[in-house]
Parts: sequence; structure tokens; C-alpha cells
Amino acid sequence: MALDGEWHQRLTWARAEKATRVAVNSVVFRSSGQNLTTAGTYIEMTSRLLEPTLFALAALAARGRIKR
Repeated sequence: MALDGEWHQRLTWARAEKATRVAVNSVVFRSSGQNLTTAGTYIEMTSRLLEPTLFALAALAARGRIKR
């Protein structure tokens, strides 16, 4: 497979954004396997980052209430 075209034709924001999403989904997140829109993909990624944080904050709040 040969790469055709000039650099400015091959290096676009759309391709860079898609490459970033693919890399992040394969390394950090486990994709749900559903076909989501771009907004849905970012919402899923954000929720996967926030869920453990919110769980840890809830555990700390419960620990603080129990210690009193």
C-alpha cells in the first residue's frame, strides 16, 4: 500500500482526531462495541474517567461520616 498525495493532503485534523480516538480507546478505554456518534464517544470517555473519581469521593465522604 503506497501513500499518495502531499503531506498537507494526508495530515488533516479529521485524520488526527480519528487516530487519537482510536489510540485512546484501545489503550485507556475499552470501547462498548456500539457505533456511537462523535459526541457519544466523548461522553462515554468522560464518564469512564469521572466514574472512579466520583466513587472515590463518595468513599471518602462515607469514611468521614463514619469516623465522627
